[in-house]
Amino acid sequence: MAKARKAIITCAVTGAIHTPSMSEYLPITPDQIVEQALEAAAAGAAILHLHARDPETGKPDQTPEAFARFLPRIKQQTNAVINLTTGGSPYMRVEERVKPAAQFKPEVASLNMGSINFGLYHLLNRYKTFKFDWERQHLEATRDLVFRNSFQDIEYILKTCYGNDTRFEFECYDIAHLYNVKHFLDRGLVKPPLFIQSVFGILGGIGTHPEDVMHMKRTADRLFGDLYQWSVLGAGAAQMRIAAMAAAMGAHVRVGLEDSLWAGPGKLATSNAEQVRMVRGILENMGIEIATPDEAREILALKGADKVAF
Repeated sequence: MAKARKAIITCAVTGAIHTPSMSEYLPITPDQIVEQALEAAAAGAAILHLHARDPETGKPDQTPEAFARFLPRIKQQTNAVINLTTGGSPYMRVEERVKPAAQFKPEVASLNMGSINFGLYHLLNRYKTFKFDWERQHLEATRDLVFRNSFQDIEYILKTCYGNDTRFEFECYDIAHLYNVKHFLDRGLVKPPLFIQSVFGILGGIGTHPEDVMHMKRTADRLFGDLYQWSVLGAGAAQMRIAAMAAAMGAHVRVGLEDSLWAGPGKLATSNAEQVRMVRGILENMGIEIATPDEAREILALKGADKVAF
């Protein structure tokens, strides 16, 4: 792993996993997404990872029009790096998922590096009622859902976006996904420095045991040497524990209400900024400095905010 002088905090503001009934604090409207993104940046997030939702129902919406409602407003008010999803929702086809990144040409876009079972149905046991009809089915249907990210799908996204000088946050939900990144590196379709985002705790992916975290890092070190920057996210209750563990090994970190709704046992986070402040406190108490957006750009070799299309 390449040595970074400072740690990059990414904040994933809303995502497509959690539903509105799970937390009143989950941002779903453009105004809420703008407000929470700006607060997260002010709290120390150098990168803002963004999805869009239907403002009436909170259902994931991957149309460029949905992103256009908030992207320019965020860019005008913060220097933070904006990272657009190409994952969208596991129910969407790749052609739909890539449209916002293809149109808006962000500095960074996420890229899921392999197909996985993506189980959310177990969350049904925690909620008795839902505000919107789509929520229950969104969770229940994951019993029989494979989040498709075939080699063809990955190559399609790479070829669609790399011509725009967009770089990628390679989301790796299991060890095999690191080997998939290596496959595309060997083919010359991705270029260092690689921004590897290890995802822990999704049902269908790698777990949250310390051995899982160390196994991810050992494998990435062996495959990529000093050609990559490592970041981690822990789903749900594992969020801060994974961040602390990996940060001690030199990792960057990702938090946000996409990945966890919590700010402690039984305590909902009231904003994305609350989680950013929590993880920043952990890092600073470990003697780790926090990267500014421009320092993140330097670490990840990004093209700059003046070269995006929004």
